[in-house]
Amino acid sequence: MKGQINDVISIFVVSGGKGVTGHTIVQTLIIQYPENKLNVKIIPDVRTEEKILQVIKRVKKVNGILTHTMVNSGIRAFLIEECKKQQVKQADLMGGLANIIENDFGLESVNTPGLYHKINAQYYKRIEAMEYTLHHDDGLNAQNLSKADIVVTGVSRCGKTPLSVYMSMFGWKVANVPLIKDIDPPKELFEIDKNRVFGLNINLNHLVIQRQKRWKGISNLSNMNYVDSKMVGQELQYAKFLFKRGEFTQINISNKAIESTANEIIGLIIDRFGQENQFNENH
Repeated sequence: MKGQINDVISIFVVSGGKGVTGHTIVQTLIIQYPENKLNVKIIPDVRTEEKILQVIKRVKKVNGILTHTMVNSGIRAFLIEECKKQQVKQADLMGGLANIIENDFGLESVNTPGLYHKINAQYYKRIEAMEYTLHHDDGLNAQNLSKADIVVTGVSRCGKTPLSVYMSMFGWKVANVPLIKDIDPPKELFEIDKNRVFGLNINLNHLVIQRQKRWKGISNLSNMNYVDSKMVGQELQYAKFLFKRGEFTQINISNKAIESTANEIIGLIIDRFGQENQFNENH
């Protein structure tokens, strides 16, 4: 019997994951029926035969439509068979394509619900980490240092920015804070968890060479103190004083690749906080 124009039609989106994909597909379709009352409900995390029987009973009670995106072939087959037995209308949103891929091309599914969401969650986490890092480069937005997974600090040209950006590409929210002689760093640097703060040490001669390269490349940089060995040495001593004051972990980065320094820092973070708490809970 066809539903009348004013009937409310309940469409249940059943998924072994969170149901986002199925919900998007259904919403894309029902927008073509603006005059009908179509009520869409997501039922996520359906992964057992017992749960399927409960869902089918619920759908049958309201004479609804069961749509599904079950990637587990065994669970999918059970759901379809039970719908037939109990005369519940069902629409398989994944099975047709999955059957072609598996039967006609011989590929084998891993049958893992929620895998797409998990992979994309990791992608968006990396994007979020990179955005945070860029917005907290060179001392910017110091009021948000408590949200960082890692904070690196040190004098100018010791490699804070490239190191921060490199680690952010792996999902770490990294802030970097420059240390300038005779200027107090932001108070937040000494208020956050010291176990997440790393002071970058660098050999004096190596630092002077790095600064000379920058000094030659910037025509309006007239401050000779920037490349004077004595003054640079004083900057490094001031930085070490602040490292000790904050009880920060000191990392020597002289002649060391960014990858090596990053691995050392990340390894220390995991050792200190464990796999479960390595990322800052203040996010």
